[in-house]
Parts: sequence; structure tokens; C-alpha cells
Amino acid sequence: MIDEFAKDNLHERLRRDRKALLWKLDGLSEYDARRPLTATGTNLLGLVKHVATVEARYFGEVFDRPSPEPLPRWQDSNGSDLWATEDETRDQIIGFYRRTWEHSDATINELPLDAPGHVPWWPEPYSNTNLFAVMVHVLGESIRHAGHADILREGLDGRTGVRAENEKQIDEEARAAYCAKIEQAARSAAPIKA
Repeated sequence: MIDEFAKDNLHERLRRDRKALLWKLDGLSEYDARRPLTATGTNLLGLVKHVATVEARYFGEVFDRPSPEPLPRWQDSNGSDLWATEDETRDQIIGFYRRTWEHSDATINELPLDAPGHVPWWPEPYSNTNLFAVMVHVLGESIRHAGHADILREGLDGRTGVRAENEKQIDEEARAAYCAKIEQAARSAAPIKA
């Protein structure tokens, strides 16, 4: 009973965070969806591609249910899953992510939480694991990268939130006052030396 409760809750959270990550692309130009927004090149479309690849590996290879999507061998990972080439369209990457959801969901639905899996890229003694541990791991990855996407999107146009239906009109004046209050608290706590 507790296994199904845990599995359903983890799975529902994963579904929610998948949608939130995709929502961060809504309304963006091709350039803004793809361009590097940090010193390390992190970008919104690349985050979607990366999370899709992570899911495809963990809910595919780990349980001997290879993804139907072509993936390079994990040993050959070179960071190319972190950005979109000029030949890859947004629709292709989103489609890859959605097809990966279907494959991942089938793995989650068909296996019990204690189903054994093997993660060859994890060090011993952790490489032999189970569906529960993989669900927690993938959920953590998804949440982490959805958080990155939140910050990147906020930096582009100020949009925040998890779902479009909860988004409120941006009140620039209220935001500026709030940030000024935080800035004042920071300056008071650690005065700037001349």
C-alpha cells in the first residue's frame, strides 16, 4: 500500500515538474530559448534536452528497457545534451522530451518500486539500485534543472512561477520596492567598505 502511494506521489511530482520546465520556453524567441545565459553556457532549450536525456537513460538503460530514441553511449558524453545545435529545432527537442515521458512513464507504471536496476555510471556500491532510488534521483535532477529554468526565465523577461494559470501580471514598481528592501537589508548587514 505504501509503495503505491510513494510511487504515485513521486510520479505525479515528476509529471508536474516536466510541464513546468517546458512552460519556461513558452513565448520565447528562438534566440532567447537557445542562447547561453550563464558563464557556463546554461540555456533553456538545453536544459530541456538535458533532462530528456537524463530521463531516457535512467528509465531506459538502467532497467534494460532502452529508449527508442537514439542516444550516444553514456561513456561518450561530451556535454552536447546541454545545448541545441542550429540543426535541432525546438519542436524536435520538445518532441524528444515528450516521447521520453511516454517511455519513462511505461517503465514506472510497469515496474514495482523495488525492481532492480543497474546504473553503470554510478560508483560501487551504489550502481545496483532500484526503481524507487532512480525515481528519487530523476525527480531531484528535474527539480534542480526546473529551478535553473525559473531563474533563467526570470532574468530574460521577469516571468516566474510553475504554471501559466498561476502567473500574475508583473508589477514592476512592487518588484523594485521589494528588491530595494532586500538590498537595504544586505547593505545594513554587511556595510560596503569604501
